[in-house]
Amino acid sequence: MKQEPEHFSQWEEAMQKSKKINSKLREIIEEATVDAYGDEEQEVGFLTLLEDNLPFPFKAMVIGEEVEVVGVDLGNNERGVMAICKRGGKKYLVSVTSLEWKGKPPKEAKFIEAYKAWIRGNW
Repeated sequence: MKQEPEHFSQWEEAMQKSKKINSKLREIIEEATVDAYGDEEQEVGFLTLLEDNLPFPFKAMVIGEEVEVVGVDLGNNERGVMAICKRGGKKYLVSVTSLEWKGKPPKEAKFIEAYKAWIRGNW
């Protein structure tokens, strides 16, 4: 019997893990967009999903700086879902897709990852 090279089995494991992750993201995306018609309604679906599932306030990183995310809102001019961030006593609107984590992402990060996948169209 021919034995597969080690790097092949590692690649296969990575693909299986990727499929599981994509399946979970797909479920979240479908939950957010189930009754929505068009991009605008789907965006509102994601806004609601994020409001309901993210543990506000929480810490995140934006361009290498720690911020406190206190909420989400729809941006003007078709900018998508925005994170309302506080830093140094001021509030800033930042695209949710710009949030990063210091260390291991919290379990709730999957909702933001689903939004990113929906934006990219690769789900």
